Parts: sequence; structure tokens; C-alpha cells
Amino acid sequence: MIEIVETEAGTARITWHRAEDARLVLAVSHGAGGGIEARDLQALARVLPGHGVTVALVEQPWRVAGKKVAAAPKTLDTGWRGIWPALAGMELPVISGGRSAGARVACRTATELGALAVLALSFPLHPPGRPEKSRAEELLGAGVPTLVVQGGNDPFGRPQEFPNGAYDLVEVPSGDHGLAVPRRADITQEQALEIVTDGVLRWVASLA
Repeated sequence: MIEIVETEAGTARITWHRAEDARLVLAVSHGAGGGIEARDLQALARVLPGHGVTVALVEQPWRVAGKKVAAAPKTLDTGWRGIWPALAGMELPVISGGRSAGARVACRTATELGALAVLALSFPLHPPGRPEKSRAEELLGAGVPTLVVQGGNDPFGRPQEFPNGAYDLVEVPSGDHGLAVPRRADITQEQALEIVTDGVLRWVASLA
């Protein structure tokens, strides 16, 4: 089911993948360079509803408007705030999530919006080749239980680069920023996505 939501940043869109007996809602948005067709977002939407988690794939207004360049961080936060009432309207605990830029938005707004937890897929710890431009404060400041799912070869931050903190981290071996793995990797792409969905399911179970 697709729901259109008007926000102060423009028109957003939610694609719902509902669980029959939902106990949680996982809301996840895309990054600055792609949409909800991202492999990890689609994998979560396929798998989690069968485990009692309704998945809401959220498209930010800039994406709905057909623009190729993401809006500024403050505008992304405004869009996320605008869709939150539709997510909370399910009257279930909501996990705030996203991939890349969407993960940053989830971290920045989690406490304010009353999110149960944050799922950060491919958190962009720093721009490629610029480790001194760290965004660790956003991650560490989420203020709620947080899970990072990170590719082992992500140029925006490899797992070993992440600072110590009160969050969990699942590594996708050989994965890049899109959690794609090369053919020469020790795991297949299907196995890589299973690491993502299995890791998220274990973490969700720990939140109960």
C-alpha cells in the first residue's frame, strides 16, 4: 500500500509492507544517491513482515519530486518529522531507520520523535578518503538503542573505523556502501542480504 504524506519539505511517499500481527514498525528511508529500490531496503521489506514487523519504506520529498540531488540535511530532517505522524499512527513502537544519509536523519531525530530505536544501514561515518570529517557524533548521539549494518569495504567507513559506543554493529563481509559484494568474495550477494536481515531480526528481538 502506498500512502502520500504532505510535509513542510514537500510531498513524501510511504510504501507499506504490513505484517499480519505486527508488534513493531520499522520505517526506513533511502540515501542521497538512490531510492527505496536499494537491495537492503527491499530485503527487509520482503523478510521482516513475516516476523511481526511492519516495514515502511519512506521516500523523501526531493526523491518524490524527481530531483537528482538530495536536499540539505535540515530539509531531510524536516521531511522525516513530517512523515512521523503517519508512522506513529499505527499505534505501535516505531524503529527509525535509513541507509546512508537516511541513517544520519534517523540518528539526528530519534530522541525528538520518540523512536524506539535506530537502524543505521551503511552509516556514512565520513566522506570517502576524509576520515577527519567524522560524523560519529550523530551516531553516538542517537540516544536510543542503535544497530549499524556496515559493509566490510565501505569507503564511507569500514567497521574497524567506528568508535566505541553504545550501539551494535553487524558487518557484511566484503560489502561496499550499497552492501554489494564482488563475485570473488567468500559470500554470495544472497548470503550478504541474509546477514542483513538475520542481524536486524536478532537485534529487533533484543529490543523486546
